[in-house]
Amino acid sequence: MTTIADRTAQEGILTPVWSPPGGGYWEGRWQEGERSVVVTDPEDGSFVGTVMDATVAEVDRAVGYVAERWQSTPWPLWRRREALEAAADRLRESTERFVELISAEGCKTVAESRREVARAEETLRLSARSVSELSGQTVAFDDSPRGDGWQGWCTREPLGVVAAITPFNDPLNLVAHKLGPALVAGNAVVLKPAESTPLTAYALVELLLECGVPGEYLAVVAGGAAGPALVADRRIDVLSFTGGPTTADKIAAGGPARKLLMELGGNNALIVCADADPDQVAGAVVSGAFGVAGQNCLSVQRVLVAEGLYEDVLARVVAGAAALVVGGKRDPRTDVGPLISEDAARRVEGAVAEAVALGATLHTGGVRTGSFVTPAVLTDVPASASVRTQEVFGPVVLLDEFSDVASAVASANAVETGLQAGVFTSDVTEALRVASGLRVGAVMINESSDFRIDAMPFGGFKRSGIGREGVAAAIRELTAPKVVAIRLHG
Repeated sequence: MTTIADRTAQEGILTPVWSPPGGGYWEGRWQEGERSVVVTDPEDGSFVGTVMDATVAEVDRAVGYVAERWQSTPWPLWRRREALEAAADRLRESTERFVELISAEGCKTVAESRREVARAEETLRLSARSVSELSGQTVAFDDSPRGDGWQGWCTREPLGVVAAITPFNDPLNLVAHKLGPALVAGNAVVLKPAESTPLTAYALVELLLECGVPGEYLAVVAGGAAGPALVADRRIDVLSFTGGPTTADKIAAGGPARKLLMELGGNNALIVCADADPDQVAGAVVSGAFGVAGQNCLSVQRVLVAEGLYEDVLARVVAGAAALVVGGKRDPRTDVGPLISEDAARRVEGAVAEAVALGATLHTGGVRTGSFVTPAVLTDVPASASVRTQEVFGPVVLLDEFSDVASAVASANAVETGLQAGVFTSDVTEALRVASGLRVGAVMINESSDFRIDAMPFGGFKRSGIGREGVAAAIRELTAPKVVAIRLHG
């Protein structure tokens, strides 16, 4: 079969990094689709590959097929577990192919891409090992006078058809977090990957199908029309989305009432108490703020430092940021690669310029060249600046000084989001007091906000989302109890 990627390569004399078996997968087979879209490398605009640009009619067919077929297609739990175990093994064996694909179409360096492949393998293994989350329980009917003569139990049942909409910044592991728990729980999934990084998701779908996932349980469609079409489709039982709050609002308003699972990012804070080690803190800030060029929902964006330690920490963070090597993703010397697009880089450049215009001090960085932005460190940022109030999703961090810990906790909480936070102190009582006061989904003690293992319940409060990901938590979110009760006679 000649794919649309092959045709594009032939017509443009271009060689794709990887060609999927088709433009999309629906109705149990790879298909080309009526339209196509070219995927390019954000670093230099070079050709990477081609996928479908789904029409509304194609999305309708994809949803219709799985909605009609999944319940009548036997796929027992042991086979679901075995498929995910096999997929984890196959992914490990295919590490270098996935590393190449992630770094080609996305914004991660080769080293960052390799870490993501390892995490995605772990996510699939965790999904396979979490079948115990599907265990039911008995119901204590005899604890009520009205339950006399009754016996019963409840099982955990899949919710149905899941629409999974994933972002660009973790094009493999966040797809694994959508697909692994949903599939092992027995749901069908229609995946819509990010428009800028779809090929990695397609490669994972191909791998899962080869490892035994039935075509009645899985489809993948790409393109700008696919997301709104999935949102509007009444056959979708769950909408699982990772992205920004503005898009989330459109999703919530764009379809019928149903379960929503949303991870929407954060403007994450780090509180540095007076007894912290400034060198340890600076290392955590630099890695936590500038990894993946800051394009990470867990990135450190605001650092609140106790007076007396502030100048020392600031000097070390500025020196660490200035020493980072900004460059090509494939260069092993590179610390900070490109943003996902030149438009994204311009947005970050503009946010830094706005803060400076409002009175902030820029100590280093903030210089854009194409899709690259050098790591920026800001102080004296006014309350009205967007880098203080909104998630910047770029290589920018701001530092503030505080005189008492209570005011630092209040400052950390003074944003619309509440995903994760960090606190540095050797005083366990103080650490737990701060953790108790922070309204976030997770608090990292003696580490930055930029830490997660894939078994953690993951999500936040306020505008950071709805529900929790993390394998076991996601399985519980994607199933519901079903009661079976027997009235005994005699």
